[in-house]
Amino acid sequence: MKYVFLTIFSCLAMLLDAQVDSLFSNVELAFDYRFRIEQDWNSTNASGGMRDDRTRLRYRLRFGAMYDKDEYSFGMRIRTGDPNKQQDPQLTIGKGLKEFGTLPIGFEKVFFQYEKNGGLFWLGKNTYPFTKNNESFWSDNVFPEGLSIQKNIAFQKGLIGQIKLTAGHFILASNDGSFIEDAYFQGFQSVFVHSKEILSLFPSVYLLRNIPNIPDGSHTFLLDYSIAHLGGKLTLSKAKGLYVDFDIYQNLENYSDQADIDPQFQDQGTGYTIGLAFGNVAEKNNWFFKASYAYLEQYAILDYMAQNDWARWDYSAFNSPDGRLSNYQGMELVAAYALSNKAKLVCKYYLVEQLIPYGTRLETGQRIRFDLDVKI
Repeated sequence: MKYVFLTIFSCLAMLLDAQVDSLFSNVELAFDYRFRIEQDWNSTNASGGMRDDRTRLRYRLRFGAMYDKDEYSFGMRIRTGDPNKQQDPQLTIGKGLKEFGTLPIGFEKVFFQYEKNGGLFWLGKNTYPFTKNNESFWSDNVFPEGLSIQKNIAFQKGLIGQIKLTAGHFILASNDGSFIEDAYFQGFQSVFVHSKEILSLFPSVYLLRNIPNIPDGSHTFLLDYSIAHLGGKLTLSKAKGLYVDFDIYQNLENYSDQADIDPQFQDQGTGYTIGLAFGNVAEKNNWFFKASYAYLEQYAILDYMAQNDWARWDYSAFNSPDGRLSNYQGMELVAAYALSNKAKLVCKYYLVEQLIPYGTRLETGQRIRFDLDVKI
């Protein structure tokens, strides 16, 4: 009898081993690490005083896994970063974590996905699903929670080679009531791609409802946004990576009867960006350069969901670590060099100025960053 049990256990062990091998054969792992040196200077605050110059050493670590079999997949990714600061996963060396203490780590992606015949559907917390040129409207570090559906339609002949349709509903904050009472974001986008990929245009509509004017519970009123967006990218030379991109934003809401908004900001709903880029860092020893200009009025975007890279403006006066990067104009200069196929050096310089002052003076700022990005 003992030989029977030994045979059964041996078979179960081999079966389990085969199942584990089969399981992990469908799992894709991804690691990436960033080390950053950052300098801020010449930054004027709202009262006209100068913020102290600041030098920071920062880092970020992310680990992700996705199980993909047939049309179904499950994914997750964890990262370092302040859990209350969705725009910024970087941690500053020596700040706020005590002497050699442990690090805050959280999930930025947890999702189920189904993909078939050019269609894609996901549920959970995942990457921003709409095509974009930059982070002026939505930060790459903000991962919306909800659902998204997408359909790609390819054409063999004609001027248009591909159309991609995307829609999504995402909850920014649940109010423990009906869906209509939540702070939520809905997006609808059509992407039209030229048959030779020379030009792509992506008109979009973004609806944000019941949005707090200040994040993290310190708000005094709620606001709706209805933003029409036209983005595009014109490729001048695909071989050299030479292209121009642009975005135009217009908030269609009328705030003239919104007593909580200062009259000088009630019509501030327009924004645009334009960028010129050359090169790529897909292979070792390659270079990439880009120059961008942004002009974004106060309510052209939702500031604490957009990038917080260009300046050190935030809601710390209201006990929130989130950035407030709207109501500004400025430029970004980027130079990147590929050390290998997995590692690159990136330098970014920012120069910004406020459009309308919140206090007695326009806020300003200059910043330069040096990043080492490594992917495995």
